[in-house]
Amino acid sequence: MEISYKELMPQIDTFIFDVDGVLTNGIVSVHSNGDLVRQMSIKDGYALKTAVDAGYRVCIISGGSSEGVRLRLQGLGITDIYLGAHDKIQQYNELLEKYNLNPENVLYMGDDVPDYPVMELVGFACAPQDAAPEIKEISKYISPKKGGDGCARDVIEQIMRVQGKWKGKFYAKYD
Repeated sequence: MEISYKELMPQIDTFIFDVDGVLTNGIVSVHSNGDLVRQMSIKDGYALKTAVDAGYRVCIISGGSSEGVRLRLQGLGITDIYLGAHDKIQQYNELLEKYNLNPENVLYMGDDVPDYPVMELVGFACAPQDAAPEIKEISKYISPKKGGDGCARDVIEQIMRVQGKWKGKFYAKYD
């Protein structure tokens, strides 16, 4: 019998996210000076900050190398930010060792082929609604939200609700 994705949520204590296609919609604006500008959802930002404040480990492993992205994520309290990561397994293994993590307690949300190797190793592989078919195939949860449109918020909020850690009077009446 296959395990429901909801059954995996109580054990998650670490979130790892890709950036382009997950925290952004995967589209970059190319400025005349060569800078690549990305857009990120404020709703995802709120959820990332809420997770950090609640004591979850929140980590980023991205092939992109935008300093603007690094500054935004640092501003949310995220300290483990790996940019320019082309072999994401290396950074994933560093995180496992650094924090003595159990892979079963790790969620990874990715959207494309470079995320596949790490997603095979974690306890809870997730994808945005518009992820590549290969990624959707190995995901235990596919958000109804697209990359850059609240998919990180979706999964963080669900996990924090299941664990009784989502804050706020307004939300309490809907739990």
